[in-house]
Amino acid sequence: MNETLQTIKQFCVKVWNTELFSSVTIGSILLLLILFASVIIIERIVQKQLIRRFLSRTKLQPSLQFGLSRIIGYTLIAVGFYVAFQLVGVDLSSLAIIAASLGVGIGFGLQNIINNLVSGIIILAERPISIGDRIEVAGVAGRVTKIQLRSTTVVTNDNITMIVPNADFISNTVTNWSHGDPKVRIRVPVGVAYGSDLKLLQRLLLEAAAEHPKALRDPSPVVLFTEFGDSSLNFELGVWTQEMTATPIHFTSEMNFIIDQKLRENDIEIPFPQRDLHVRSGLPAAAEASNED
Repeated sequence: MNETLQTIKQFCVKVWNTELFSSVTIGSILLLLILFASVIIIERIVQKQLIRRFLSRTKLQPSLQFGLSRIIGYTLIAVGFYVAFQLVGVDLSSLAIIAASLGVGIGFGLQNIINNLVSGIIILAERPISIGDRIEVAGVAGRVTKIQLRSTTVVTNDNITMIVPNADFISNTVTNWSHGDPKVRIRVPVGVAYGSDLKLLQRLLLEAAAEHPKALRDPSPVVLFTEFGDSSLNFELGVWTQEMTATPIHFTSEMNFIIDQKLRENDIEIPFPQRDLHVRSGLPAAAEASNED
């Protein structure tokens, strides 16, 4: 029994000390993997404790707390991996040579990934967007729920999760409805028939804005006479609200319902496009000439 255990032990030691390349053994690789896993676990614990116990007690915004925790977490991982290499005894200079040779072949394939990683660091540092912001970028509109190094998670009003590469936030124009002051002015277009009582219309539109529970009283709503259209007199009702951070489409829809009801109750017509056709009597000159012949 002892001889069997001794044989197994010798075999394990032999495998552990088997050299693969440049004094790197199987044992050192296994130890390195164990250290890497330990670093990741420690980073997760430290990050959670940092947010819950330390950053949550500060007056920093939740988005800034999240960004700081992510940056600190990535820094801990980088330092932990470096220490792990040193403990195992791996020569980083040799790894740098290998990485350089591999980079020549796969550099183009990793170009987009590296671009997204660098963009993620810029986003976490500059904070052009934060968790909870309502944004529009590259045809995607919704609320930011998670910011990672490679991508950002955006949830639309239809509860569809969109994974947006971080490079899109750096290379494209980003509309952030929540950045700074969350108040925005929504313009609701309204067209009425020629001959309508415009003073009454102005009063009804302001009443409609006052009746909506999510419309702000300060700044006050305003009615703008935009143009004399082909078939209607065109106005815009400008209403200030904070609903762009939640459900802007619902807000506009509710405003349209209120306006339509008020216009119907006061017999103000909302016209549809129409054209006047004038028919003249008589025949064309060419037809008259042929009749004379």
